[in-house]
Amino acid sequence: MKWLGSKHIKPLKLSENIFFVKEMNEKIEFLTNPEDNKEYIVLVPKEKNAKKIFNYRKLDANEKTAKEYLENNEFNNALTEYLKIKTKDSLDIAIKENNFNSLGYKALRNKNYAKSINIFTLNTKLYPNSANVYDSLGEAYMKSGDTINAILNYKKSLALDSGNQRAKNILKKINKKK
Repeated sequence: MKWLGSKHIKPLKLSENIFFVKEMNEKIEFLTNPEDNKEYIVLVPKEKNAKKIFNYRKLDANEKTAKEYLENNEFNNALTEYLKIKTKDSLDIAIKENNFNSLGYKALRNKNYAKSINIFTLNTKLYPNSANVYDSLGEAYMKSGDTINAILNYKKSLALDSGNQRAKNILKKINKKK
C-alpha cells in the first residue's frame, strides 16, 4: 500500500476486512460503495454508530492519480484531477499553489521550458486570481524566448496586483528593447 508519499506500507490485519495502518494511525476497511459499485478504502469511524464515508476509491487499472499524470507530463489529465480535488477540498495539500510553483521553477532551472510552462499554466487554472502564478508563467515564457506570451502574463499579473514591481520592471525592459 502507498499513502501520501510513503511506500511499502503493510497494514496490520485485525479481522477479515479491517486493518490498522500505523502510518495513518487509522483503521481501514475495504468496502464496495453501493452508490457506484466501486471498491473503496474506508476509514473505520471512531464513534460506534457513525456513518462510513467512501472517500478513497480504488483506482481502475488504467487510472492514475493527479500526481502521476503530472509526473508523466499528461497536463490536461493532471489538471482535470487537480480540479476535482480542489472542488472536493480547496485546502487539500495536494493542490497548494506554492508546490506547483516550486515544481515549475525546478523545471525552469533545468531549462525544461515546455514542462515549466505547462506546470505554471496548470497553476493559473487552479489559482486564476493569483498574481504570482501569472508572474511565474511570464518568467517561464520569457526564458523560453516567447516574449509575446511573457508580456501577456506579466500584464495579467499586474492586473491582479498593480504593486508587482518585478513585473513592471520586466515590462519596462521589454519595451526599451523594441
